[in-house]
Amino acid sequence: MRKSLLVLALALLLAGCSAAPAGETLTPPTLAPGDSPAPEPVDAVLVDQAPWFATFRVVAGAETGNLVLAANGGSAGEVYTLSTEGLSLDRPVENGELINVYYEIVLETYPAQFGGVTAVEHTRTERDDRCGLYLQVLEDLWEVDPGLNTDLEELGVDFSGLTDLTESEKSALAWVFGNTHGLMPITGTLEEIWQAGYLTPMTEPAEGQEDSVSLYRWENGCLFVLTGSAEDGFDAEKWTSGIGAYMFVDCTVRQNADGTWSYTVGAEAIS
Repeated sequence: MRKSLLVLALALLLAGCSAAPAGETLTPPTLAPGDSPAPEPVDAVLVDQAPWFATFRVVAGAETGNLVLAANGGSAGEVYTLSTEGLSLDRPVENGELINVYYEIVLETYPAQFGGVTAVEHTRTERDDRCGLYLQVLEDLWEVDPGLNTDLEELGVDFSGLTDLTESEKSALAWVFGNTHGLMPITGTLEEIWQAGYLTPMTEPAEGQEDSVSLYRWENGCLFVLTGSAEDGFDAEKWTSGIGAYMFVDCTVRQNADGTWSYTVGAEAIS
């Protein structure tokens, strides 16, 4: 019942070389309730045949030049940061773009960082900033009924129901959202968070009643959930208990000419 829940953490796969032997899966560290993430060591890993390059989606940070990147088509945890200061660019980088980064080493932090960056180039692909769309939705949801997420100590995210982002984009989205609010996001469904022991009971089950998550609350945390897609519409919810939740329902989306997205909430619900 109180087994550790996987927390968004390092699962770095180096572009152009293996991060683990063939067939081996890298496992992120786990945190039990009340634990704090230990500082990650900063080790430089020389990339074979450096300078190497890999392709990344710009998830956030283009407006400041401190980019948050998701490995293109990557798996969970493949999140990087890159400062464009001092780099020669033919035009500014934009959120939602796919870019190629040429580099010599990777610093094994979380998110990972590059060393010896020699070039950043734009790819011949159309900009698609749906990560920016979902970040806006999360911030809008944060602002409504703020009592549900005031003075949080723990922040949960569940993007498993989003069907139009890669796993690395979901990881980057979670990290940006958590970092904005000064918290390391805990990833998992409501059921997983309950089973991991983050929730406390509001009431004991009545005789003959089965114990369930509906009897619990997240006393010092809040879970943010996104489901659906930009093409088919999506729902968004924040949850602290069965009687403490706020939802954006039947949201519809349209893509703008510049690759950004706008959305309209079909209905809002509260419990």
